[in-house]
Amino acid sequence: MDVLQAIRTRKSIRAFTDEPVPRETVEKILEISQRSPSGTNTQPWHVYVCTGAVKQAITDDVLAMVKAGEGRSYEHYGYYPEKWKDIHRDRRRGVGWALYDLLGIQKGDRVGSARQSARNFVFFDAPVGLFITIDSYLLRGSWGDSGMYAQTIMLAARGFGLHTCPQAAWIPYREPIFKHLRIPADHELLTGMSLGYADENAIENTLVSDREDIGNVAHFYGFD
Repeated sequence: MDVLQAIRTRKSIRAFTDEPVPRETVEKILEISQRSPSGTNTQPWHVYVCTGAVKQAITDDVLAMVKAGEGRSYEHYGYYPEKWKDIHRDRRRGVGWALYDLLGIQKGDRVGSARQSARNFVFFDAPVGLFITIDSYLLRGSWGDSGMYAQTIMLAARGFGLHTCPQAAWIPYREPIFKHLRIPADHELLTGMSLGYADENAIENTLVSDREDIGNVAHFYGFD
């Protein structure tokens, strides 16, 4: 698969098969992804990979936190703004309702919404979970670098016929993740990620989110 095809076919998968992904394959993906760019070659990212009993322990503990209402807000971690501008709010709502429409979840169905949200914490049944962190003292440049690293992982995974789903949903529930994966306290969680083979029969995997026309985001000068 060439890089253009990898970019075009990458999407967030929300239902995986139980086909295992060998450790050797994950290591190859991460070795390739280490070529991701970073300012002055700082390579500020760390990646923690889990499967089996450790992954299940994280799932169990986080779901218990969800049930008890113990998660912190995204704002607490400076991850998302407390108030969105209309354009970004509308894009968020658009993809959310597109997914819910496929799944038959109606507006106001809090039970259905909560059930689908909880799917994040079983990694959408993927066999492998990843968590990307950076050192807490690092600033915006390193967050940007680490975002490029996450994207490189997702594209490299496509080269092995695998799919991913980057998941900010883990951010409010970092304590079990840090505990079970022995992540140092002076790290910040950038994102979680599910990795595996897509369930091609799952209706949610037919979702292809909208993208803005480049005329609304790209600004060209000096080409006349």
